[in-house]
Amino acid sequence: MTQTQHADIVVVGAGAAGLFASIWAGRTAESSAAPPSHPSIIALDGAKKLGAKILVAGGGRCNVTHHHVDETAYFGSSRNTVRRVLGRFTVQQTVDFFADAGVTLKREETGKLFPTTDDANTVLNALLHQARAANVHIRHPWRVGRIARDESPNAQHPFIIARAVEQPTSQTADDASLSNDSANAQPTEIIRARRLILCTGGMALPKTGSDGLGYTFARTLGHSTTPRIFPALVPLILDDSSFIRALSGITLPTTLRVLSGTGKQLVSFTNSTLCTHFGLSGPGPLDISRSYFDAKAADPAATLVINWLPKLTTEQLDNDLVNARRLPPLKFFDRPSHHLPERLARALCASANIDPLSPCDNLPRNQRRALALAVTSAPLPVTGSRGFTYAEVTAGGIPLAEVDPSTMQSRLCPGLYLAGEILDVDGRIGGFNFQWAWASGFIAGSSAATSLSTSPHP
Repeated sequence: MTQTQHADIVVVGAGAAGLFASIWAGRTAESSAAPPSHPSIIALDGAKKLGAKILVAGGGRCNVTHHHVDETAYFGSSRNTVRRVLGRFTVQQTVDFFADAGVTLKREETGKLFPTTDDANTVLNALLHQARAANVHIRHPWRVGRIARDESPNAQHPFIIARAVEQPTSQTADDASLSNDSANAQPTEIIRARRLILCTGGMALPKTGSDGLGYTFARTLGHSTTPRIFPALVPLILDDSSFIRALSGITLPTTLRVLSGTGKQLVSFTNSTLCTHFGLSGPGPLDISRSYFDAKAADPAATLVINWLPKLTTEQLDNDLVNARRLPPLKFFDRPSHHLPERLARALCASANIDPLSPCDNLPRNQRRALALAVTSAPLPVTGSRGFTYAEVTAGGIPLAEVDPSTMQSRLCPGLYLAGEILDVDGRIGGFNFQWAWASGFIAGSSAATSLSTSPHP
């Protein structure tokens, strides 16, 4: 038995981009003078609890956006296209939207904008309230199992969205063989839509529902995906032999650099770094992870190096060690101008085969140089990442070239719109990925609704 419903717009995925697309689809349709003035808009999500990614973002505070956002903070597809999308819904518009929704944002020293409540629930609740106010019908858990397109020339609702049918967990193999009997078959729920917006996300944090199924839906509708889809903003795993793994809990600012096999610097980030039992985490390592793994795929000889004293070059530190004279390295690195945590200072000395209590003027030039290099330019023995399970965002996805940036409508499948992380756009840590979700969701939702008024209604 099949239950079929018709809707004007269906949004698959009710995360940040999906909720925003739904809200603006509803608002745009409401403000349109042309019929239909009250189209049916349905947002579907497979999660029992909505907004899991919003709730865990920023340590549970939700880093809504950044005070300054431009295309240079993003990777993947053309930055010129990213700039066009971001220009359609700016940071100030984001701030204004949430203010109107009752959420005041505050700017922190890092430039990140958080709700003054320091509670991500404030953001999620505001989005859900605005969606309902825009006459959006949110259905969850409603997991989409299949999407197809009716290519009939007269199809008024060409998109066919079928609900995934879950088999009872207690069903045995013998029981399953009986499921063909019409008396035992579960009803198939189908929604047919005039417009479809895919906001399914990527593959990061799969426990929140981002399992990559959106890519399958997009491919079914004619799209491609980038050759590589991999974790970004992800903690780094270091080799078991690395002394860093014994320094768990130490946090300090560092500079991380990706170097090509020929030694050319490809990218550099300076930010807080956290030493852990598996390797490195924190804003700096997360930011650099995408660039490192991308470079490594293209050039296996690419390396990642760390500077534990970001304000100093190797040469400067070498000169400072010369001038330290009778001061032993352990005391040298305890001074404010060169401060390192004692555990780290001892470990760095050990890695350079230096007695941390031996006066600096007793160090042979090669040992002093080795210490300066260990502190300012040490290669990191990265063996991998913690994968999608711990990644904050996905690198890769649907190429932005397959989407019209002025509407976020597919260039390959009329009536299909895409927004958010499903696209090949990923930003740095600090609210940039949310801003992409707001901007692309705004364009997709408002464009889909506008298109309804320019096409015949059944």
